[in-house]
Amino acid sequence: MGTPTVGWIGTGRMGYQLALRLLEAGYDVTAWNRTRAKAEPLAGHGAKIAERPADLADRDIVFIMVSADKDLETVTSGDGGLLTGSRAPKIIVDSSTVSLDVSAKVRTVAANCGAEFLAAPVSGNPKVIAAGKLTVAVSGPREPFDTVQPLLAKFGRGVTYVGEGEAARLVKIAHNVFLGVVIQSLTEITTLAERGGVSRSAFLDFLNDSVLGSVFTRYKSPALVNLDFHPTFTNVLLRKDLQLGLEAGKSLGVPMPLAANVDMLLAQAIGAGYTAEDFATLILEQARRSGYELEAETEKYDDGLAPEGE
Repeated sequence: MGTPTVGWIGTGRMGYQLALRLLEAGYDVTAWNRTRAKAEPLAGHGAKIAERPADLADRDIVFIMVSADKDLETVTSGDGGLLTGSRAPKIIVDSSTVSLDVSAKVRTVAANCGAEFLAAPVSGNPKVIAAGKLTVAVSGPREPFDTVQPLLAKFGRGVTYVGEGEAARLVKIAHNVFLGVVIQSLTEITTLAERGGVSRSAFLDFLNDSVLGSVFTRYKSPALVNLDFHPTFTNVLLRKDLQLGLEAGKSLGVPMPLAANVDMLLAQAIGAGYTAEDFATLILEQARRSGYELEAETEKYDDGLAPEGE
């Protein structure tokens, strides 16, 4: 295969930015999104816009990034789906966060249509993409991975092949379980420090400069300090992934008591109405349980995610 032609299904916050990176790298991209208006700005960067997922079947490689199990099945096998016509792309790369069962089901449908299928969930958000720090876990047949790897490398700083089948799904689910446990722990200790008289900004400065600080704790610190909850990932989506993790733990015989507790706390936050905001709103619930109401510190706080080249 020379330079492959690319199809892209799903141009939400993440999908749009990743498709744009491929366009900027010089790839021939045709995109589709359920709400066409979200895909149309890519045309200004050289993309063509498709009317249906099935219209991408003549592309060499088709990337998919949708929200949930049902969406993946719809765009591949539903009315006008990618795999419903007489042709199929050579390789399908799915970067959605979906269950192992649905991933395996779509893999079988793709194989029956003559298409290779790679699971390639990503870790990050649009700001992480801009900083060039997105990471990707990939599973499936090795040969198509080797073909797709140069394109995936345009997404960010790390592409890891983790094995055959649905291994990458489990890697991403485990990653997001850890995400939930870490953010809950971070809200608890930040609230503890504040109740003891330490400002959130001072405590997080200390933590982020310590060996326990991380890219994640630093980039979530502005939200916790300034109470800016513009969504990068919502409680609803995080809970979906926690539940996928708990289901995997049950099926594999791995007890996950911390994840189970975080799942309950996420349910409470969702019940309190924190559904559209960023999952950092967990700190508001932690403060409520601690008997006080948070106030924004309104300090300029570096999130450590300057765009590439700055």
